[in-house]
Amino acid sequence: MTDTLVRLGIVGLGAQGGYYAAFLAQGKVANTVLGAICDTDETKRAAAVDYGVPFYTDYVDMLESGDVDAIVTTVPHYLHPEMAIAALERGLHVLVEKPAGVYTGQVKKLLELAAAHPELTTAIMFNQRTNKLYQDLRELVAGGSLGKLRHSSWIITTWWRPQGYYDQSQWRATWGGEGGGVLVNQAPHQLDLWQWICGVPKSVFAKLAFGFQRDIAVEDEVTAVVDFGAGATGTFITCTHDLPGTDRLEILLDQGKIVVEGSKKVTITKLSAPEQELSKKMDMADVMRIFTGSADTSDLMTTTTTTYESAWSEQHPRVIENFSANILDGTPLIAPVGDGIHGVRLANAIHLSGWSGQEVSIENFDEATYLQELNQRIAAEGKFAVREGN
Repeated sequence: MTDTLVRLGIVGLGAQGGYYAAFLAQGKVANTVLGAICDTDETKRAAAVDYGVPFYTDYVDMLESGDVDAIVTTVPHYLHPEMAIAALERGLHVLVEKPAGVYTGQVKKLLELAAAHPELTTAIMFNQRTNKLYQDLRELVAGGSLGKLRHSSWIITTWWRPQGYYDQSQWRATWGGEGGGVLVNQAPHQLDLWQWICGVPKSVFAKLAFGFQRDIAVEDEVTAVVDFGAGATGTFITCTHDLPGTDRLEILLDQGKIVVEGSKKVTITKLSAPEQELSKKMDMADVMRIFTGSADTSDLMTTTTTTYESAWSEQHPRVIENFSANILDGTPLIAPVGDGIHGVRLANAIHLSGWSGQEVSIENFDEATYLQELNQRIAAEGKFAVREGN
């Protein structure tokens, strides 16, 4: 590593890894260069030759080569913690792809090692945290000007995937190869953002459909109800079979409401006082005027709408840039790896609730029972080895 550049090694040159290699080679990340590529597929060597970087078929060989200062783990989900741990043990910085792992026991091992090596940077690729829209919402909710959370709902069904998507790789949409469906593949970004903005839920009750509209073993539809504590609740709905799709986030607070449509348009309604105070001052005549549209509500609420520009093509490069900046000069991380366990735990709890038909605690999550249930499903598939506990 030079004083100004981090040499990043890519582990797994699939669709995501190939995307990263391309924009790194194009110089789109100011403080980072492509250091090396690793893939078990020997045919990927040609890409490394084109980029002018070393190629490895064994990731440990790359970690020990001296060619890279850091790695990014663009590999199947179960491998994220394993490879990150191997890198940290060899003194390398790590950018973990989402999710941080499939089950919390895996992630805890990674977090323990990361905590033991504060001199190394360990982050997670939550690229949607770079979206100004969600940054502004988090600041608004945390600032308290709209009061405390009452309810939040997110319908995120813009993850349509045809059967051919699942058929392209044997590990996809399996319990043993991927660890789940929409909750671990497509929706981790929203699971992260939801908790990043609204807080970590206390418990969840969920209804899942497994292979509902696709020939797969894992979940392709999820409806979850969470308890945020202090009376606040939330719903999270996602699936992979809604072709038109919906992306709508609502956050209701004591003194206002936030509605986000399509991750682009935000409508914020602020009440002139907390809703309960307004309620105490109104009689039924006031209510009737509001319901019939004859009331002047300007003294009750104000509404503003803002449309944000899409910055999709810049999200992944900005996370890598931030990761490298933290390595070089200590710039605060957008997504420290420790934040990754929240989404994994919530996804695990949703699975466990769907399997058991019971409400599941997130605060006191039963990791052993979850892993036992997961391993039963892996064994039934007969394609992959069962997973170890903590």
